[in-house]
Amino acid sequence: MTDLHEARVSLQEAMNFLGALASGIEQAIGESANSISYLAGKRLGMEFSRGALATGDIEQALETIRAVLQKNNCLWSFEPFKPHDRPELIQSDGNTDEILLAFRDCMIRQSLFKFGHHQKGSLCNMMNGFFAGALINIMGYESTLEILHVGENSCYKKLVVTRNSCDDVSHPERGK
Repeated sequence: MTDLHEARVSLQEAMNFLGALASGIEQAIGESANSISYLAGKRLGMEFSRGALATGDIEQALETIRAVLQKNNCLWSFEPFKPHDRPELIQSDGNTDEILLAFRDCMIRQSLFKFGHHQKGSLCNMMNGFFAGALINIMGYESTLEILHVGENSCYKKLVVTRNSCDDVSHPERGK
């Protein structure tokens, strides 16, 4: 077995445990499990991305998030997605930037399938929170990652970054 395969098996075992834990929490406390998981993910995203390269460019920010995930041994593959009927990859109205993302090799989705748990639950919200926390450090703005579609082979999400939304005026990208 290769080192990468062994690391992936170990991660998958931990994710299976996390899937079982998420299922139990959702049954015990209901809908508030999503909020708790989101906040935990946001804190983790902020922690992992502390010191990451700051940018105002959403595509560069996504590359930074990818690097942060890899640095922390998180196997979560995503890429920007432009449907044929969308004129630009990034839609912007001056205050918000919106980009569609496809998540293909998702450790959470794989764990949920193996455990037999539904998608769009607390674990998915945890990773949505991760993005929000990381983007606060990287771009200095609040964001939302909305699940548009879940499936066996990939998930489809909409990332919306709201400019001028954080109180941290010391962020390097402020005023640009």
